[in-house]
Amino acid sequence: MKPFDLAVFREAIAAGRIEWRKHVLQKLAERSIPQQAVRDVLLQGGRIREYADDKPFPSALFLGYVSGKPLHVVAACGETSRKAFVITAYEPSLEIFEADYRTKRKL
Repeated sequence: MKPFDLAVFREAIAAGRIEWRKHVLQKLAERSIPQQAVRDVLLQGGRIREYADDKPFPSALFLGYVSGKPLHVVAACGETSRKAFVITAYEPSLEIFEADYRTKRKL
């Protein structure tokens, strides 16, 4: 599988070519995470992990800060469709992540 192409992905986000599945929209509502916050993290946040072998498209984990709070967003990019697919978004927990919110704790 090809690696996650950040340039193609961010161009899709900037152009509004984002697929929001019903499941992710429900989770965002439950977690009180605005769609604009997700977009902001995907456009300006740092890519902290890449999942090149994910199917059907490679995906990545992004970290950004919204109103001073950390936000993780997992999204994929369809190379031929040049469309972004939001998989999930959540506020990372210090029970799972180190204080940098990038490194998983060793449990």
